[in-house]
Amino acid sequence: MKKITLLLVEDEEAIRDMLRFSIPESEFDIIEAGNMMGAMNALEHFIPDLIILDWMLPDKSGIDFIRCIRKDETLRNIPIIMLTAKAEEENKVKGLMVGADDYLTKPFSPNELIARVKTILRRGSIKSTSGEIKIDSLIVNTNRCQVTIDTHEVKLTPIEYRILHFFILHPNKTYTRDQLLTHIWGRHSYIEERTIDVQIKRLRGKLKKHEYHDRIKTARGIGYYFSGNNHAKE
Repeated sequence: MKKITLLLVEDEEAIRDMLRFSIPESEFDIIEAGNMMGAMNALEHFIPDLIILDWMLPDKSGIDFIRCIRKDETLRNIPIIMLTAKAEEENKVKGLMVGADDYLTKPFSPNELIARVKTILRRGSIKSTSGEIKIDSLIVNTNRCQVTIDTHEVKLTPIEYRILHFFILHPNKTYTRDQLLTHIWGRHSYIEERTIDVQIKRLRGKLKKHEYHDRIKTARGIGYYFSGNNHAKE
């Protein structure tokens, strides 16, 4: 049975320790971050099944973090449970309205948190049958951020997934490296253009096993484009 991966974004070490010891290792893998910057760095390397998020963080608020996540095409469907000492109803409403899936007031029971995590993930598994983009035998499930070819899962990093997802949404259109950086990393990123070449080379390598590597074409002297037509299933 596959473990559930949780991203725990909490600056209080005592709460992180409590959850680390309370949440069963046989069912969950926990990645920890003490602030928003650490959480965003973690999300560059993996996509969790669910995020447990503290409202008050040292660098930004949990509300800011949720807004950021919900704007990202790759991350927007990750469920989020907020933890906070703010017990007032207006704060709970604000958290839910901005995009949190659930809200737990401190102090809380770890067992209740685990129960809520499982309930949200069970609810999500029922909804995740839609949201597919298909090109021949290549399928991108946008709810799960998962790519399969001929029913075989292609293991991609979050950045590789974002690149492929972007290309598939905009087939047969050439983009410069600078345009790809803006669309995938954001307008104010400080990533070098050469990073695009490195990431696309790795992505092609993973697609090569399934003979899809040649779908990502190089437009010499300009940039890259994806050859094919997609079929979105709502």
